[in-house]
Amino acid sequence: MPDHARFEKLVMPHLNAGYNLARWLARDADDAADVVQDACLRAMRYIDSVNRSDARSWFLTVVRHAFYDWCGRNRPAELVHDDEAVAAAVDREAVDPEQAALRKSDAKALADALAALPLVFREVLILREMEELSYKEIARVVDVPVGTVMSRLARARAMLHGSPQLRVISETGR
Repeated sequence: MPDHARFEKLVMPHLNAGYNLARWLARDADDAADVVQDACLRAMRYIDSVNRSDARSWFLTVVRHAFYDWCGRNRPAELVHDDEAVAAAVDREAVDPEQAALRKSDAKALADALAALPLVFREVLILREMEELSYKEIARVVDVPVGTVMSRLARARAMLHGSPQLRVISETGR
């Protein structure tokens, strides 16, 4: 029988991080919610195997596996879209309408560039830059050597620099 108190203590603090990862991988809010729900069920089932100090990376690993299983059941990862991530990235507090429009355009360009990255590069970039995991933690989550994490991060960043979506931002000087 699963230990609900242990689940609450170890997994629930990382629910937002799990949803964030699922959202960027799936590129759809509803699909991400499905992935996280499945991940929580799995985490509850295997909660006794988690080490307290590794709970975050352990849960993100569960989320990642749940996402890949979900893709296998539903559709290829290349067909998943998320237009809501763009809206969530926009600064709603901007006073100047022109500045708000520029920020919205920049946020959309960045979200489009991230979405265009191949999944193996997008996932390490999200785990490093948004979830602030160490290289070692990312290596555990995606089950590759640390050197591969470093290589994928470097290639992901290079792809972003060369992306047509972000070239517009750099050419306009924003």
